[in-house]
Amino acid sequence: MLKITNKPPLSLYIHIPWCIRKCPYCDFNSHALKGELPERAYLNALKKDLLLTSEKISERKIQTIFIGGGTPSLFSPEALTELFTYINNLFPIFENIEITLEANPGTIDQERFTGFRQAGINRLSIGVQSFQPEKLKALGRIHDENEAVRAIEAAYKAGFDNVNIDLMYGLPDQTIDDALYDLCTAVSFQTTHLSWYQLTLEPNTAFYNKPPPLPQADNIWEMQKAGENYLIQHNFYAYEISAYAQKKLGYDLRCQHNLNYWLFGDYIAIGAGAHGKITHEDKIIRYWKTRHPKDYLNPDTPFLAGEKVLKKEEIPLEFMMNVLRLHQPISTSLFTSRTGMHINDISDMLNKAQSDGLLTYNKHTIQTTEKGKAYLNDLLQIFL
Repeated sequence: MLKITNKPPLSLYIHIPWCIRKCPYCDFNSHALKGELPERAYLNALKKDLLLTSEKISERKIQTIFIGGGTPSLFSPEALTELFTYINNLFPIFENIEITLEANPGTIDQERFTGFRQAGINRLSIGVQSFQPEKLKALGRIHDENEAVRAIEAAYKAGFDNVNIDLMYGLPDQTIDDALYDLCTAVSFQTTHLSWYQLTLEPNTAFYNKPPPLPQADNIWEMQKAGENYLIQHNFYAYEISAYAQKKLGYDLRCQHNLNYWLFGDYIAIGAGAHGKITHEDKIIRYWKTRHPKDYLNPDTPFLAGEKVLKKEEIPLEFMMNVLRLHQPISTSLFTSRTGMHINDISDMLNKAQSDGLLTYNKHTIQTTEKGKAYLNDLLQIFL
């Protein structure tokens, strides 16, 4: 039996599953909108879902909120204001809470961004993916490069000073110069955070069934190295595999919500298909909500689709799948405090990973090596 004396930090994830058009690379729980957006019905469902979920928490404070999708920026500022009011009445909230909204450049305008800021959202994640028209077309995006630029400018004009730009590399027919052009354009906006990640072909996507002409693996590796060097030269540092924060004295510009995931924190989750994790004194539970929006909105279908208590032998992998994505050293005491296990319980695994050159380990810290970052899946296999 586990013995966890200190509860980890708690976040809230809200999933809005609709988008204008399903992108061919997307394997998230997103659904192309057909007809009118059922905003009121979904908002009511989220509130009921949250009320039921709150029974698992017992007065723990929420430190971050993240609204993802789908395309959450389809929802109106008024609807999100109502939802935040409900959250504040139901939970204690950190005074300086980070609230992030994912936004698609093809679904916003200046007035909408201003409304989101007034609603209490203080961090935007704008899904640009590329600033080149032929790449956006290949990715099936609904916006063009001009709309991407306008969206970023509108975000700053609306008062946002914490803006993430999502970009991808390894795109169809992409060259190193193409990738650097996208990074250069993003950096020119003085953005505080970049998510720069490789396009991968995931099962159950259009790209998986009909793969586009992607660059060769060696070219993608060179693209990644060139991009990382460019970002270092322009005052960004990588703190996770695909996350880069601007260096700014006295400010932590990392995404606090995602950082809580990667440090094996807790998060409650509402919305169609949302996944959550809750730590108790003697167990860790993962749960997931009803996936399809029609079922989620059906009053005869329960919001909770399933839950699982992690077995003790599963916990090391669950912990390492998150923390080893981070570039920072991880305290061995974090393993104990977040899992209820002792670091000696996994010493054989750690020694094996260290002898393979995939991480460094001593009695105080664990840290992924450069080799470990490149072969993360091989590293994680050791903890199975």
